[in-house]
Amino acid sequence: MTISIRILAGVAVVGFALAGPAFAQGVVQTISLMKVDATSLASGYRTSKVVGATVVNEAGETVGKIDDLIVTPADKVPFAVLSVGGFLGVGDRLVVVPASALEVRDAKMFLGGATKESLKNLPEYKYTK
Repeated sequence: MTISIRILAGVAVVGFALAGPAFAQGVVQTISLMKVDATSLASGYRTSKVVGATVVNEAGETVGKIDDLIVTPADKVPFAVLSVGGFLGVGDRLVVVPASALEVRDAKMFLGGATKESLKNLPEYKYTK
């Protein structure tokens, strides 16, 4: 008798496993896909290469370093978080500029019109927890 109970229990476990997961009922979601021209991406820059990059101005002076890139859900445009005013990461503060203000020139990130002082005068940015 115990053998037949074990067999029935085993069949039940296998049956539940083969039935697949149970999904909650909800609203059907659709996703719009679009074709992306891969050759246009070749002229872009990976965020892993941009974050940590030194930012320079017209005079070639280092005015900051890119700490992070943030894309807002509403605007869907990227912003660059810059670390400015410190020395070796001590005493620096974070400020935000539109990523569109940055250009790549001679393999460096360029922020036209920026000085260390002008960036220090921007409102300080703090990451939310």
